[in-house]
Amino acid sequence: MPSRQITFVPPIKIDPYNMKKIILSITVAATLFSCNSVKDVNTSTLTQAATLLSSLSSNSTVQQISSLFSLLDTNNDEAISTTEAIGSVAENFNILDTDSNSSLNLTELTGLLSLLK
Repeated sequence: MPSRQITFVPPIKIDPYNMKKIILSITVAATLFSCNSVKDVNTSTLTQAATLLSSLSSNSTVQQISSLFSLLDTNNDEAISTTEAIGSVAENFNILDTDSNSSLNLTELTGLLSLLK
C-alpha cells in the first residue's frame, strides 16, 4: 500500500478593506440591475463603472474621474443624470450638482475628489 503524504495548505488571508470594496461593487451592480431604468444599460460598462468608483480615493486623478464620467454617461449626452449615477455619485448627486440643473458635467463630477478626502 503506498504511503500518503498530507500537505498543509495555509488559509487564504483576505484584506477586509478590499473585500468591502468588492462587496460594495457587487451590491451596487445588483441594485442597479434590478431597476427598470437601467435594464438596457450595458452590464459590462456598469460593472466597470462600479469597480472604478469603488477604487477611487483622495489620491485619484482627474483622468480616473474622466473615465468614470465616460462609463456613467450611458446615453453619451455629455452629462450624468440621476438615473445614470451610481454609488457615491448618486448619494452625493445634489452636492455635486453645483448649477442645480439635475445633471452632472465633468467639472462637477471632479468635485467627487474633494468629497473623498
